[in-house]
Amino acid sequence: MENCIFCKIINQEIPSYKVYEDDKVYAFLDLSQVTKGHTLLVPKQHVADIFDYDESLASEVFARVPKVAKALEKAFPEMEGLNILNNNKELAYQSVFHSHVHLIPRYSKKDDFSIHFGDHSEKQSKEEMQAIAEAIKEQVK
Repeated sequence: MENCIFCKIINQEIPSYKVYEDDKVYAFLDLSQVTKGHTLLVPKQHVADIFDYDESLASEVFARVPKVAKALEKAFPEMEGLNILNNNKELAYQSVFHSHVHLIPRYSKKDDFSIHFGDHSEKQSKEEMQAIAEAIKEQVK
């Protein structure tokens, strides 16, 4: 895509701190470095978000996640965990509209990164849960 910053990084038009590349993906350090080693893994094929993936692309991209995760673990033995995030669409905090997976090493509870799922005090009834499951199940192809 013409004005996509990640496409420009993949094509070496913009410099990056590359950590891995093959024919399907490109992985590089996120300039924000939420934590040391914060890495982005992007498909070389321009797709806006997960909704543009087909099964083949998903298989290729997500198969590379453990490879990069294991490299982070070896590079930073002090790492105590890893968050893997994939934000899709603006409401879900996607800010660059070329699909990407964040691999965010975790070093302690005080490493300035957290995820909160909010208040779960209002739970759905069994009937509501079944209706939700059925609505999704009908659409899985």
